[in-house]
Amino acid sequence: MALSYKSRKRLSLLILVAGVPLYIIAAVSLIALFERPSFLIELLVYIGLGVVWAFPLKFIFKGIGQPDPNAVGKE
Repeated sequence: MALSYKSRKRLSLLILVAGVPLYIIAAVSLIALFERPSFLIELLVYIGLGVVWAFPLKFIFKGIGQPDPNAVGKE
């Protein structure tokens, strides 16, 4: 099922406003469960987790910054 441009735009906004802060809290909580690792390992974990969330959601964000391709004559 393909999402329309408008629904992808709304979903991407919801993900950025609510999902990413929740993901950040979850990542920090995950690190807090273990004894704090060295700075470099902790940095690598945060960078890895910062990149991992975007791959499954790539199709939602793709083309959102462009004008609506289905809107004819609207600008």
